Amino acid sequence: IGTSVTNTIVAMGQMGSGDQLERAFAGATVHDLFNLLSVAVLFPLELITGYLFRLTSAMLPDSVSKDDKWNGPIKKIVSPLVSRVLKPNKNVIKEVAVGKVESCDAYYPVYCVDGIEDYKHCVTDTKGIEGQGVGLITCDKKVGCPAFFQHGASKQDDATSGGICLFLSLVLLLLCLMGLVNVLQRGLMGMSTRVIYKATKVPGVFAILIGAAITILVQSSSITTSVLTPLVGLGVIQLEQMLPLTLGANIGTTITGLLAALVSGKVEALQVALAHLFFNISGIIIWYPLPFMRKVPLEGARALGRYTRRSRSIPPIYVAIVFFIIPLLLLGLSELFQQGSVGYTVLGALLVIFVAFAIVRFAWWWKRQEGKEKFLACLDRRQTMSATTKTLPEDMQYLKAKVGQLMEHTGLPEDEEEGVEVEALKSVDEEKPLEMSDATEEEPLDMTATDTADSKGE
Repeated sequence: IGTSVTNTIVAMGQMGSGDQLERAFAGATVHDLFNLLSVAVLFPLELITGYLFRLTSAMLPDSVSKDDKWNGPIKKIVSPLVSRVLKPNKNVIKEVAVGKVESCDAYYPVYCVDGIEDYKHCVTDTKGIEGQGVGLITCDKKVGCPAFFQHGASKQDDATSGGICLFLSLVLLLLCLMGLVNVLQRGLMGMSTRVIYKATKVPGVFAILIGAAITILVQSSSITTSVLTPLVGLGVIQLEQMLPLTLGANIGTTITGLLAALVSGKVEALQVALAHLFFNISGIIIWYPLPFMRKVPLEGARALGRYTRRSRSIPPIYVAIVFFIIPLLLLGLSELFQQGSVGYTVLGALLVIFVAFAIVRFAWWWKRQEGKEKFLACLDRRQTMSATTKTLPEDMQYLKAKVGQLMEHTGLPEDEEEGVEVEALKSVDEEKPLEMSDATEEEPLDMTATDTADSKGE
């Protein structure tokens, strides 16, 4: 589920055009919806039956060969540069998970023999010595210690370095994604758009194979779907073709893990990779071959795309809810049940009941109480207010210009004389009520005379 957030962010980069945003957001969320629907069906099924565990257990060999770690082409290009900036120490999470150490504090302060910062003095010579060695940031055997590594660093120092690198990586990611969208928009205009449209209009099975092949080549399904999303926004690829391509990307990303597991020397790693592969294959079998099942993610993605027409705030709200709020809620509920306390367990059960009731109540309101229509009407009002506020200065200038033209045409007084005229009008208005009151006193007499005449006439 988390891997599909990247292409959703790419779709948000096309907010300049309503048509492109609608198509791109639909193309991005069709991947999200397929993954969410597959998890909703297969995760409970696995908990109840354990079919993935049983299936992969039957396929495991007695042993797996131990060989050099398999790296894809992208990793071979990027790893040398990344290792010079920051290299994470993967042994920390392993040793904490198996209970070898209680916390990360056991690795600090960072110690290098004789204060020399290189792989030999910081990693090799301190290996197995308690209280000495590297912490969350380690050194690379080939390129040495990275830029953010320092002798004597504390846990707070390494955490700060990690936070800085995370921020810089997100900035670079957004810049690269915006550049990708810009390049595709400029390069795929005219004849090339029609050529790609015809080239990608292939049967669904071939589209799945194409998506898998591209993902195996670049070793990342996020790269594949992030490149395809702007193409959907430009209308080069239809939504019906985007779905099988993303399904192929899901298959391709499991092949990467499978190749790595085959040379890991561990049967358990191979079983995890096989479970990942057959999870995606099972999801494809459920949601793609039958047309009426295929419509579920397609129509859901189209609906989300149409909502962006009503409000540009839909994409960030969607990302916040699906990728942050819901995961944090589930993690919080899981943490309550894992505390081993009766009080926390009861609290977790009550919260689960409350969440289930809230979901049912929301579904009833959405379907039976015109919730969808109210939501869309609210989006329309917000969009109208936003458009009005945006054009208000220009509208005011236009009205002032028209009023000036009207004053010149009719000879209306200027602003200085307007105050005198207003006072004169006020004095006239004050005299009118007195005249009206005198007239109302005389009116009953006239009405009586009229009534008398009418009665005589009768």
